[in-house]
Amino acid sequence: MASTTSPEHDTTEDNRIKVWFRFVPREGWLPYSTEGLWATRLGEDTARLESVPFLQEGAAMGDVVRFATDAEGLHWAKERAEVSGSCTVRVLAVPSGPLGSSAQAVHERLAPFGLGGEVFSKDLPLVAFNVPPDAELGQIKALLIRGEEDGWWHFEASCVTDAWRNA
Repeated sequence: MASTTSPEHDTTEDNRIKVWFRFVPREGWLPYSTEGLWATRLGEDTARLESVPFLQEGAAMGDVVRFATDAEGLHWAKERAEVSGSCTVRVLAVPSGPLGSSAQAVHERLAPFGLGGEVFSKDLPLVAFNVPPDAELGQIKALLIRGEEDGWWHFEASCVTDAWRNA
């Protein structure tokens, strides 16, 4: 998530590491300036993202990132080395809308597409979805747009492909 942790919590025995991203907080949004995403180490300075970003723009689950490790053992993303073809879409239910503040209801609406997603927190039921390259992009976009128009949710596509743009 978007907090800091100590380095001993940033690596696991199965080659998973936490890769950290730095960014300028968006005005009117969450005040965080970093986000840590779980990844599988592939090499000395590369890892494949295994989490869906809540805050980081331009990154998706499955992307390979190049990182640098600092003196405290934290792995800081430098660039995307390989694009996965997946997209990242974030959806936040409108509390006064027909879904209320229910992340579960958001999941249920997108379940027919088989999208995996994570919820930011109980207090902020923002759902970050991974949209794989072989998903029904046109149908997903249509549902997201219709849901926003009908007052179900607000959404943003924070990492997209040409296939998403053209769907």
